[in-house]
Parts: sequence; structure tokens; C-alpha cells
Amino acid sequence: MAYQILVVEDDGTLSEMIQYNLKRQGYDVLQAKDGRTGLQLAREQKPDLILLDVMLPGIDGFEVCRILRKELSVPILMLTARTEEIDKIVGLEMGADDYITKPFSMRELIARVKAHLRRTELIREDVASGSSSSAITIPQKSLILNFGNLVIDENRREVFLDGQALKLKPKEIELLLFLAKHQGIAVSRDLILERVWEWTYDGNSRTVDVHVRWLREKIEPDPNKPERIITVRGIGYRFDG
Repeated sequence: MAYQILVVEDDGTLSEMIQYNLKRQGYDVLQAKDGRTGLQLAREQKPDLILLDVMLPGIDGFEVCRILRKELSVPILMLTARTEEIDKIVGLEMGADDYITKPFSMRELIARVKAHLRRTELIREDVASGSSSSAITIPQKSLILNFGNLVIDENRREVFLDGQALKLKPKEIELLLFLAKHQGIAVSRDLILERVWEWTYDGNSRTVDVHVRWLREKIEPDPNKPERIITVRGIGYRFDG
């Protein structure tokens, strides 16, 4: 079954171009030209991925993203003509998984779409394999990472703090796993972007910084004085466990 992608874009020419290129890749495409219609289609059809323009008539893309993130867990990629860093940060804080600045090439757009769908599929496969049998087979290499009261189940993509399951977004789990597997090693923001987001560093590290801040709020005793995810000045971050 083909993946279904919802494109919420009020520029008719750009929307048609995006639709054409996505269909060439074998995707089913839904279109909306305003925020309210986008919300309605997302709720009714539950697409596998959403391409969401920021500047929309009626309800803007930021508000649409904020509402949908509470209801759906699908990847949301923001399309923005704004180049200011603050607009990108706002999109991420509203729950967007990624952003693409206009003008963009269709090759870049398709690459981003494929990367997010591939990651979503891997997570679904992990969940399915974990629930397909009541018998638990212990792998040769442990998939459980223990850091005191913080436990990460890599296979099931679950994180526990003091025995309680944490509600983390897929990207937050992937980021935490990457840092945890490199415990004690300072890793750069561009490497994190490459390995976790699967796209090349573009000179803007705020994507990583925002997600690190979210993680700290959930796993640190005091997010303002982190003990687990440490900032390494001039480099990036180090996970101390």
C-alpha cells in the first residue's frame, strides 16, 4: 500500500508541483489550500506524513501543527519562506519534525520525505516485532540501556524514569539513543543532525538544541543544571548517563 501524504499549501503552482513529484515517487497525495481544510483532512484521512506551509489563510501553519501534534504522531514537515531562525524554532517547538526553507529543490523535498517515512516504518516494525509474540527472546546483545533510574529499551523504543514510562516523541527517542550509545563522548551538532535527522548540516544547529532542551525537561532532575546531557562548549553535547 502506498504512503499517503497530505500537502497543505496555498500556493497553487507550488502545490501542484509538489503533488506531481510525490506521485512520481508512488505516493498518494491529498491537497489542502488552507489550515482548516488541512486539519479536517488530517483528522479524517490520518496520512502517513504532512507537508505544512507556515503562511496559510485562516489558521496559520504553526497553529495547525500545534493542534495536530496533540492528535497525531505522524511526521510534520514545515514549509517556510521565512529565513529567520526564530520562525524555524517556533515550528519545532510547536511539534514539527523538520522544516524546509523556500525555495527548495524537489530532490531535497523527496529526500526529506523518504527519510522521515523510513524512520517511521522502522519504528512500526520495532513495535510490531515486540508485540507479535507473548514469549520474549533475549538477544545475544542486550537492547536495554541502564543508567541508574533511567532505562532505555532500544528494541521497543521506550524510555523509563523511576519505573515510569516517559512520553517522548520519535525524534526525542532517536536523539536519546544516539547520545546514550556514545556515552562519555562529546558529539557535534552536525554529526547528530546527520545520524538522527539524516540530513546534512546546514549551518543551523537550533534543531538539535531545541530537542536537547525537551529531553532535559523530561529526564533531568533540574533541566537548568543538567547532569545527564552536558553541553560541551564549541562542540555539541555529551551524555554522561
